[in-house]
Amino acid sequence: MQIKVERASRFSLISNIFLFLIKLAAGVLSNSIAVISDAINSFTDILTTYAVHFSVKVSYKQADHDHQYGHHAAQPIAAMILAIFAGVAGITVIRESISRIIHPSILDIITFPLIVLALTIFLKSFMAFYFSQVSRKYDSPAIRALGVDSFNDVLSSFIALVGIIISSFGFKYFDGIAGILIAFFIFRSGYHIAKENIDYLMGKAASKELLIEITNRALKIPGVVGMNDLKSHYIGNKYHIEIHIEVDRNSTTKMSHDIGKEVEKVIEELPLVAEVFVHIDPV
Repeated sequence: MQIKVERASRFSLISNIFLFLIKLAAGVLSNSIAVISDAINSFTDILTTYAVHFSVKVSYKQADHDHQYGHHAAQPIAAMILAIFAGVAGITVIRESISRIIHPSILDIITFPLIVLALTIFLKSFMAFYFSQVSRKYDSPAIRALGVDSFNDVLSSFIALVGIIISSFGFKYFDGIAGILIAFFIFRSGYHIAKENIDYLMGKAASKELLIEITNRALKIPGVVGMNDLKSHYIGNKYHIEIHIEVDRNSTTKMSHDIGKEVEKVIEELPLVAEVFVHIDPV
């Protein structure tokens, strides 16, 4: 699992470096703020993808003396970094785009930027699909953030493409309008990523459906006669569960202990659960 997630983040890093270089070249040669804005977006992707790649490696490290519950929070933290960079990039793009609307400039060349943007749309579409599959399979919030960002890159590159085409017909200010629209998608991407990962960092409780599944699994264990408390919270992108089960008060200490360990085992089989703490109440 770790290798697959790391491979996805490495693929994103290499792809974004390539796209940044060719978009920057196309933007400078064509003097298009829309293309330059898209290049800035790719540069922020490089920084944040590197942070994601690093965080993925950290998150799979075993618990140690300083981090006794593991390093699962590394991925949500990296995703929040991505959201912050998205906000900074969006402000930069809007400022320059407004300047281009007030003082529009003529595009110098058209063909090369069009080819670059078409290539970007194709590659980013594939990346969005690929990251979506990986994040769903391995429940990685950092990779899921890359998928959301890649999808928004498809939209922003398409807007840049339309902006260049319309500007080439004499509507020079439309290049700046396209830049502002791209900034909107950059902000939108950052907002959705931040919204999801704040839940991880704030220790949000598990969904009702997951709690019902946990309850059902616990009550099916032989020797469990009831349950009187169930708490959950995120540690990184996984849940820690605290459950109070009821056992016959005449059970030996070993029998109660074995029942508790079995409850712990079946709940920790759930992919969203990192660790389970079982408290035994004799009744």
